[in-house]
Amino acid sequence: MSEATRPAPTGFPGVLPAPPVIAESGDPFTSLRVIDAVARMERGVPVRFDDLVARLNAAHLDWLFTRSVVVSVLVTLQANWMTDYRNASGIVLSEGPGGATLTIEDSSRVDPWIVRQAMREEADCREALAEFARRDRVAGGG
Repeated sequence: MSEATRPAPTGFPGVLPAPPVIAESGDPFTSLRVIDAVARMERGVPVRFDDLVARLNAAHLDWLFTRSVVVSVLVTLQANWMTDYRNASGIVLSEGPGGATLTIEDSSRVDPWIVRQAMREEADCREALAEFARRDRVAGGG
């Protein structure tokens, strides 16, 4: 079979649509997207969970983020912060008058820390993609 290809016919769709993705707890692809949104949040200002979920769904139109999945990533981030810094001041999850909120500490230690969190999730994403590529069929096996 020849490896040569020819251009697509005139009028053929340029970008093929991607199937929708339902975000799942424990999935590094989900976690990386949530961490990306958290990394871009204003520091020292409470952000409602529901606003963060809406921001994620608006930014990733081919994904569906539920509140519970986003909260699971936030709880993991908070636990990681507490493990690394032995305090709860960096990632604060609290109940406010308008609902549950996330506040990110406004300090110079947050950005390098959140970059490390993102890099860890990105490495897990790449490993998942490599594992997928190693399989010889979709249903698994080897």
